[in-house]
Amino acid sequence: MKIRKNVIKQRLKEGKHVIAIENLNDPNIVELFAPNNPHCFWFEGEHWIADVQNIGDLTRAADLIEATPLVRVPRPEYQLIYHALDLGAQGISVPHVKTKQDAELVIRASKFAPIGQRGMFTSRQGIGVENYFKEANDETFVLVFIEDLIALDNLDEILEVDNIDVFFVGPGDLSQELGYIGEQNHPEVQKVVQDTITKIIAKGRTAGTVASLSNYEWAMKTGARFFLSGALDWIYSGFTEFNQTLEQL
Repeated sequence: MKIRKNVIKQRLKEGKHVIAIENLNDPNIVELFAPNNPHCFWFEGEHWIADVQNIGDLTRAADLIEATPLVRVPRPEYQLIYHALDLGAQGISVPHVKTKQDAELVIRASKFAPIGQRGMFTSRQGIGVENYFKEANDETFVLVFIEDLIALDNLDEILEVDNIDVFFVGPGDLSQELGYIGEQNHPEVQKVVQDTITKIIAKGRTAGTVASLSNYEWAMKTGARFFLSGALDWIYSGFTEFNQTLEQL
């Protein structure tokens, strides 16, 4: 028996883009997306309610519809990272990676030896899988956030760390540090995001960023191939349009 294939890693290897759906922390809602063949569900543990109590059920729901479950942990902390993987995540997203040492910690927690030192445990993803530890290393997706000015200063060193699949340029926190708080689409913020993505790609690495209803056309042209899109954005937009239609009747 083989471990479940990671849709994110497979698509990136094939040169395709990936869309991660965020803010659907309910397994019943996750299952409703099955007809759309989603690539990935991003379960939010930094800003929302994904935690040890529900990660198991959330990741199982994603598994059922053959989408890869990805969990964002609250911070770059060793136990938080491998615990999320033990509970069923096939990918890990780590915010506020500011230094090469932070990035190395992420790999140490995400991968078993000889690559890292992830805590030894066979997650439910590995039940019945021969050679589980090697296969887990091959199929575990790792994303780190570049979202602080200090991370931009240290970017060359951070990009030296192997086994990171995506370097995600986060416009939200960058907008705050750049003095344009909440203005993710401000030209100065977009310039910094674009310059950072260009630098990541120039080093032969893969970049990601946010693709919202307000910026997806711009985002898709940046050269990034991993895109985070929040479902709450779609829900709000859809209801607003529906409500306006009713008001006109």
